[in-house]
Amino acid sequence: MKLPQKSLEGNHLPVMIDEVTKLCNPKNGGNFMDCTFGAGGYSKALLKFKDAKIIALDRDDRVNEIANKLKNKFQSRFVFFNKKFSKLDLISSKKFDAVIFDLGLSSLQLDDLSRGFSFKSKNKLNMSMGQTEISAKEVINNYSKQDLKDIIKTFGEEEEASKISTNIIKDRAKYQINTTDQLVNIIRRSKKKNFKKKIDESTKTFQAIRIFVNKEISELIDGIINATKILKPGGKLIVVSFHSIEDKIVKFYFKNFSKNHSRSNKYLPEKENFLCLFENYKNNIIKAKSKEILKNPRSRSAKLRVAIRSANEFIDPIELRTKFKYLTDLEKRFA
Repeated sequence: MKLPQKSLEGNHLPVMIDEVTKLCNPKNGGNFMDCTFGAGGYSKALLKFKDAKIIALDRDDRVNEIANKLKNKFQSRFVFFNKKFSKLDLISSKKFDAVIFDLGLSSLQLDDLSRGFSFKSKNKLNMSMGQTEISAKEVINNYSKQDLKDIIKTFGEEEEASKISTNIIKDRAKYQINTTDQLVNIIRRSKKKNFKKKIDESTKTFQAIRIFVNKEISELIDGIINATKILKPGGKLIVVSFHSIEDKIVKFYFKNFSKNHSRSNKYLPEKENFLCLFENYKNNIIKAKSKEILKNPRSRSAKLRVAIRSANEFIDPIELRTKFKYLTDLEKRFA
């Protein structure tokens, strides 16, 4: 069954929708969770199969109207919760055939210039995906030089984080930095011009501030762990990521908690109580095809990984939390 590449809602294009739907295999029905509903692309694709049932989540309350349309059309087959996906294990006692994460920004959020996600905007600095405790404006105007440097360097992987944070501190001593274009001007003044790079100079800093504001790393780690709890044996955990930090976390989780997990030293005996949450993991990355990239350039950086739940009892994977504690601790910093 060939699926349409364009969502019904505006210009939102769900990434690798055919690949995700094929992995879910909904032709014989099943229970599926769409953890990043957005404009509803994945949910709509799965609901085309008459016996498929969907529970969808999104922290952004601006998608309620889209979700309500699906609820009215599909009634008992579609349920929506305006919640963060880190809480997904608390909303249903069902076991699921697949749980889907499409990480990062949706086109609905990025293209709405009033929300301050885009460096093309001249609106207030906000960058909230919904249900956040802080705004980008508060971070830029209140956090210390060291905190700003750490956030921008770690979450944005920005080499010139020191210069950018220095200039933010200098400028905010003269005036409050309220708008997106004010921050863009500081970043551009701080960075050496590199004509070979195709991405905008502001991309990495904006990514970093957005991740910090929305606590995206903590959300991801809690989300994939809790998704593992609710999967049936043989159920699939499907994650589409867009930057290296996300992919590093997902890859580590899938590789190190599968039956064929990586071992630091093959000559040492296997750990007696090794935690096996997934079947043998194939370290394959699925990427968008060139045809899709032409239609949706944002899909170029997308990486899709999938792991299959084992029949083993769920035990919290403390090693995953420990491995990336330096990131979640950074997200907890206060001004």
